[in-house]
Amino acid sequence: MSAVHNGAMKPIVVALEIEDEALSQRLFAALAAAPDIRVAERGEAADVALVLPEAAQHAEATDSTLTRRELEVLALVAEGASNKLIARRLGISVHTAKFHVGSLIDKLDATGRTDAVAQAARLGVIHL
Repeated sequence: MSAVHNGAMKPIVVALEIEDEALSQRLFAALAAAPDIRVAERGEAADVALVLPEAAQHAEATDSTLTRRELEVLALVAEGASNKLIARRLGISVHTAKFHVGSLIDKLDATGRTDAVAQAARLGVIHL
């Protein structure tokens, strides 16, 4: 989808504004390999910009480490459900529910259930 300028194909110029250096480098490499796309130099005007705030980058990383079941448990914890209620709702044992809650607390680097919900909301993993 290059623009035509004076009869010649003009590449689409893409600006990257991503704080995560590793992610930025991967995107740069992928875009640089694409025909008809050129990554903008710092400060150069671009046709399109890819901007990922730091919080969203962390949310993406955290979200990808949480399993589907952990996300289900997180939603129930956010509703204030006890381990016993989580177990009943999901058809699992109380021990398994407790394990998932502990895993969430660890993965979200939280101090407890309430903090896990707050961290998840801050990171955009759940929306309250």
